[in-house]
Amino acid sequence: MTVRSMRATITSIDPSTSSRRSHARLVEPAIVPELLDAETIRRHTAIARETYAIRRRRHKALPADLFGEPTWDILLDLYVAAREDRRVPTTSACIGAHVPPTTALRWLRILEARGLVEREDDGRDGRDGRRTFVRLSDQGLAAMDKTLEVLGQSVSALSDSFASSQRTI
Repeated sequence: MTVRSMRATITSIDPSTSSRRSHARLVEPAIVPELLDAETIRRHTAIARETYAIRRRRHKALPADLFGEPTWDILLDLYVAAREDRRVPTTSACIGAHVPPTTALRWLRILEARGLVEREDDGRDGRDGRRTFVRLSDQGLAAMDKTLEVLGQSVSALSDSFASSQRTI
C-alpha cells in the first residue's frame, strides 16, 4: 500500500481545493452505539466467528496470498473478543490479521484514526509500558453490529431462497 492510498483511506478530500493541493481531514464515523438484547449479540457474535473461520478455511483450496483484507480480520477478531469480554493484546490482533506485523500495525493505526479502535495500556503494572491492548471503540462496536446485522439478513434471505427452491423440485 502506498502512502497516498493509505492517506486516502483515512481522509476525505475537500472538493473546493480540487485545483490546488488538497487538504485532508479525518472522517468522523456517524454511528451511535445502541443497546442490543442478548440474543442479537449472540447471533452477531456467531456470524462474526463463522465469517472469520470461513476466511481461514478458504486457504485450504486457494493460496492465502490471493486474499488480503487485514482490517476486516482485525474487526471480526476484536468484535468477538469484545462480546466475550476478552482483552486483546496488540500483538494478538496483529497475528489475527494474517499479515506481517508492520502491515497489521499500520491498519490498527488507521482504524484508530477513524475512531473504530482504541488502545489501552496493560494497567496491571504502571511501570511496564511494553504491553498494550486494542479494542473496538463504542463507534466500532456499533458499526460492526450494524454490519453483522446486514450480513445475517443476507445469509437468512439466501437460505430461505434456497429452501424454497428445493421445495419446488
